[in-house]
Amino acid sequence: MQLMTTIAYLVTAILFMLGVMRLRSPATARSGNLLAAVGMAIALIATLIANHQFAALGAVIAAVILGAVVGTVSARQVRMTAMPQMVALFNGMGGGAAALVSVGEWFVPGHAAGAGAVSALFTILIGSISFSGSILAFLKLQEWMTGRPILFAGQRILNGLILLFDVAWAVVLLVHGSSAPTSWLGLLLIGALVFGVLVVLPIGGADMPVVISLLNALTGLAAAATGFLLGNNLLIIAGALVGASGTILTQQMSRAMNRPLMQIILGGFGQIKSSAAGVAADGVVQPATVEDVATLVAYARRVVIVPGYGLAVARAQQEVRQLMDRLQERGVDVRFAIHPVAGRMPGHMNVLLAEANVPYDRLYEMEAINPEFQQTDVALVIGANDVTNPAARNEPSSPLYGMPILNVDQAQRVVVIKRGMSPGFAGIDNPLYVNPKTNMLFGDAKESVSALLRALDAV
Repeated sequence: MQLMTTIAYLVTAILFMLGVMRLRSPATARSGNLLAAVGMAIALIATLIANHQFAALGAVIAAVILGAVVGTVSARQVRMTAMPQMVALFNGMGGGAAALVSVGEWFVPGHAAGAGAVSALFTILIGSISFSGSILAFLKLQEWMTGRPILFAGQRILNGLILLFDVAWAVVLLVHGSSAPTSWLGLLLIGALVFGVLVVLPIGGADMPVVISLLNALTGLAAAATGFLLGNNLLIIAGALVGASGTILTQQMSRAMNRPLMQIILGGFGQIKSSAAGVAADGVVQPATVEDVATLVAYARRVVIVPGYGLAVARAQQEVRQLMDRLQERGVDVRFAIHPVAGRMPGHMNVLLAEANVPYDRLYEMEAINPEFQQTDVALVIGANDVTNPAARNEPSSPLYGMPILNVDQAQRVVVIKRGMSPGFAGIDNPLYVNPKTNMLFGDAKESVSALLRALDAV
C-alpha cells in the first residue's frame, strides 16, 4: 500500500510540474490546467486510501462535490474583467485553509513540539496574512471598497510593530508548546490577520497585480509548511511549486514596472495625481470621428493594436478580432502589443484575446514590439493607459518614471479609444493624449470598434 501511495504521489508531482510548465503559453495553458486537475484528483484518492479515511468518506465526497460545484459555477460565470479578484479570493481560501489545518494540528498531542511546532506556527502566520490580505485585495478589485491607497500617519511604523509582535509571539508559543493557553494561539492568529489587512491597505493602482502574485507565493509557502507538519511529501511539492512560481512572477512583474518589491509593499502608489509638468492639463486634445479612424487604419500598411483594461471591461475582444480580420483582408499587417502588467493580472490580455481566437503569432510581447513602432503607421490603443504613458520615459518626477512602457508615441499616428480623459488605474495623467499625432476616439470600446467596423464598409 505504501508503495502504491508513493507511486501515486510521484505521478501527481509530475503532472503538477507539467501543468505549471504548460501554463507558460496561452496555447497550452488549458491542457496544463487539465493535467494539474487530474493530478489533484489522483492525490486526493491516494491520500484517502493511505490514511484509511473510509469512515469519513461520505463527508469527503460531499465536500469535493460542493467545492467542485462552487468552483465550476464561479469559473463559468465570472467575467474576464473579474478574474483578478477571483484569483485573489481563491488564493485567500488556500491560505486560510492551510492556517486552519495548522491550528487543528497544534492541539494534536505531540504535534506542537520541535519541527512540527515551527511548521504549524509558520503556517498560521503566513497563511493568515495571505488570507486577510487576499480578501482585502478582492474587496478593492471588486470595488466594494475604494481601490485607491488608504494611508494614515505612522502607518509603516504600525505595520512594523505588528509584524514584530507576531514574530515575537510565535517564538513565545514555540517555547511553551502545547502547554500555552488556547487564547495565546488566537492572539497570534488575530495579529497575523490584522497585519495582512494593513499591508494591503496602502496598495493601489498598478501595484495590485504584483501584490496578488506575492500573496499567492505566501499561500504556496504556507501549503509547503503544512506538508512538513502532516508529513505529506506531495503537499510539500505542490506548495513549493506555487511558492516558487509566485515568487518568480512577482519578481518579473516588479522588473516590468521597474519598481523594487519593497517600494511596492510599502504602498502609496495609485493616488490621483496630475503629471509633473501639467502636460495633460495644458495640451490640446484632438478628437476624431469613427470615419477618420476607419480611413487611417484602412490605408495603413501596419496597425498595432494595444489592448488594455478598457477593452476587457467593455468585452470588446470579439469585435477587435473582427477588426483584425477585416484589416488583414485589405492587406494590412495587424499585430497586438502586450504589456506584462496590462489589465489587472499577469497574462490578462493574452487570455482575453485567446478567448476571441486571436492567433497567438499575432501577440507580441513588449520587448519584441517596441522596436517595431517606428515602422508602424497606426497604433490603436484601446483602454491601455498607464502602460503607454510616455511620462515613464520623459518625466523624472512622475511616479511612473522608469517603468518600461509600450512606445506607441513612436508610431506615425496614434488613435486612443477611451471613455474620457480620466486618469488610469495608477491615477496619473497621460501626456500621450495631447501629443500632436494622437487622436482621441471617445466612447465605449465595444461600441466604438463596432462603429469602426461599419465605417470600414464605406472606405
